[in-house]
Amino acid sequence: MSTTTSQTPAHTRSSSAALFDEARRLFPGGVNSPVRAFGAVGGTPLFIDKGAGPHIWDADGQRYIDFCCSWGPLILGHAHPVVQERIMQAVSQGTSFGAPTRLENELGGLILDHHPHAERIRFVSSGTEAAMSAIRLARGVTGKSKILKFDGCYHGHVDALLVKAGSGLATLGTSTSAGVPEAYARETLVLPLNDLEALEATMKQYAHELAVVAIEPIPANNGLLIQDPAFLQGVRDLCDRYGVLLLFDEVISGFRVAFGGAAEYYGIRPDVMAFGKIIGGGMPVGAYAASAEVMDHVAPVGPVYQAGTLSGNPVAMAAGAGQLSECLKPGFYEDQERRTGRLVNPILAHAASKGYPLRIFTRGSIFWLAFSDQVHIRRSSEIDPDSMAYFSRLHGALLERGVYLGPSGYEVGFVSAAHGDAVIDEAVSAFTEALDAVFS
Repeated sequence: MSTTTSQTPAHTRSSSAALFDEARRLFPGGVNSPVRAFGAVGGTPLFIDKGAGPHIWDADGQRYIDFCCSWGPLILGHAHPVVQERIMQAVSQGTSFGAPTRLENELGGLILDHHPHAERIRFVSSGTEAAMSAIRLARGVTGKSKILKFDGCYHGHVDALLVKAGSGLATLGTSTSAGVPEAYARETLVLPLNDLEALEATMKQYAHELAVVAIEPIPANNGLLIQDPAFLQGVRDLCDRYGVLLLFDEVISGFRVAFGGAAEYYGIRPDVMAFGKIIGGGMPVGAYAASAEVMDHVAPVGPVYQAGTLSGNPVAMAAGAGQLSECLKPGFYEDQERRTGRLVNPILAHAASKGYPLRIFTRGSIFWLAFSDQVHIRRSSEIDPDSMAYFSRLHGALLERGVYLGPSGYEVGFVSAAHGDAVIDEAVSAFTEALDAVFS
């Protein structure tokens, strides 16, 4: 099957261009989230009209195989009938109450009954809010104020976490966004990934002030920086030794690499976890969870205050219950990994046969293209910024062939259950043609 049949040529994306012109008068940069502006890949951002299964359609009617999947939450694909039915049923009863509903119990029970390390959960409205609340909880539990994060891990646009490393190996953070007071950033320590010696030295110095170590166990916001399991276990061990809580930010990896996320995948127990919109079938939702002992520090039973008018929104709860019930079916995650291999392996074989400098790193149904010969990329500093020029050209070549990736070479891609074998094979053809165009 041709990858270009029935595709509108790229230069006819006039509707998206007109919509973007209008949007720039309405929103900063014409978008409501920065990466959507296509700044990293050039050209006009696509405005999407609809999605179904593995496909999306832009405002000019062009269809694309979608490997962005709303940045991961749509693990069943677009407009999955089970999720849609649950949403419509919930909406028919009302959209928001600001009061408890049985749907919160349903989704909460579904998660806690099948997650190996969660005993209590609190729903919020985004992954950023989940990480922010988890950090506050850790500070409340320990009575300590400093937090430690790793360079290359992203935990949402929380003031204290929008920081980068300073000039030394184990330094106080410096803010990476205007509007973040340096006083906030100084409460955050930043270390490189995959360096247990630096972590232990820092813990020795700051353990009496350090409340929590926050990490994406599968860092997936700045490339897919797959960590050595021994490093992750070492982080757990050092937290235990120095009396510091361990936060797994599983906004991307949670319920995607396994139902219990990276915690289940690696068999490592975090003290606190943050989850994102995958638990709401793509609806705006997030959550944080921990043991009953830790979560009982949260108001109204404990002194750590956190609230949200739309927390536990019934439409999001219904969508999440529908989606996660599908994820619990036997063989679901094994099949996701098989689909990902069917996509990635022939692309890598083609690149190798042509001598193209391409690696594709995967974990479960997450994948990331790196234009590099390195066998492992475990730190963001190991990513060659110049390689992003290859991705920019690849992104455009894929759009011309009907395949959509997130518009940044630092972002990962996602395979959904809706990506059947025929669709994946079609995508492989598009990828190999696009790579030939990039390197021609």
